[in-house]
Amino acid sequence: MHQLLNGSVLKTYGGWQEQESVRLLQNYLDDPTRWYSHHYRYTSSVMYRIVFGETMQRSKADLDAFQQVTIEFFEALRNNVGDFIPLIADLPRFLWWGRSYWEQMGNRHYALFRSWWDPVKAAIADDTAPPSFVRDILLNPDTRYTGTDDQAMYLATSIISAGSDTARMTLNTFVMAALTEPATLARARAEIDSVCGDAQRLPMLADMHALPYICGMVKETLRWRPVVPLVPPHYLVQDLEFEGYTFPTGTCFVINNMAIGQECEEPDEYKPERWMEDGMQETALHDFWQFGGGRRVCVGYKLAQQELFIAMSRLAYCFDFGKVRPPFRCARNR
Repeated sequence: MHQLLNGSVLKTYGGWQEQESVRLLQNYLDDPTRWYSHHYRYTSSVMYRIVFGETMQRSKADLDAFQQVTIEFFEALRNNVGDFIPLIADLPRFLWWGRSYWEQMGNRHYALFRSWWDPVKAAIADDTAPPSFVRDILLNPDTRYTGTDDQAMYLATSIISAGSDTARMTLNTFVMAALTEPATLARARAEIDSVCGDAQRLPMLADMHALPYICGMVKETLRWRPVVPLVPPHYLVQDLEFEGYTFPTGTCFVINNMAIGQECEEPDEYKPERWMEDGMQETALHDFWQFGGGRRVCVGYKLAQQELFIAMSRLAYCFDFGKVRPPFRCARNR
């Protein structure tokens, strides 16, 4: 998994992200009212290409079904009593009245994932699959993967789900910030104009060093409205002394991103410039916990930073954002 963070591979992924972002811009032009759907297609297309190696040709219905699976999965995390009390799963069916509901959901999810997974497995088997995470890392003989085929399927589709949905929500937040803080968008565009204006070209990933405000905007969007409020627990493997407190081995810590994101001046204000000191805007993890930390940091944090940077910079460069008054409708006569 950590090969997703390899520098040379990130350059390849970056080229794909730039290509997919052009389609995002075209979708904005064709139907600006569905901007939120365009975000999901963009982020899903990027992850699909990285994980499976192919340009995504899935229909809107396919994407809607995949997103519904993601929503149901996260709802199940807090609603399925069998996950909290595993012994319940061994009870006879008539003693667990809710079991059929979860089984039906699981079967639907499995069937959808299979429809995405089987063509990729077949292409790998007949040596026609393009380069991808599945072909070159997960199922590469040198990796010596020992899990089952179902486990590989769930791992691959989970990467697509996790990587696309969090980025989608962050881009939605970016639009909210553009609407509520127009001065911020104007400053972002001015910075991009100073780099790309004379050349009349789209901003590129190679421009990250020259666009510190855009880099700061990526981190500020994640801080301002975190899409992952609580980072999964971290487990102490040795005793810890911290500010007069002793935490014994085995203690679990949950990172509260909502609270940490408020530990700054004017926390409710959207201010990308707060990340522009000492070059911290380009380092995704510098004084920043939205991706977690330590050895269990989000494996795709650099990938996410690139994906958000290229989308935000190009959307800010190419489009104005404003509130649209809904069409007036007369009440029907009764």
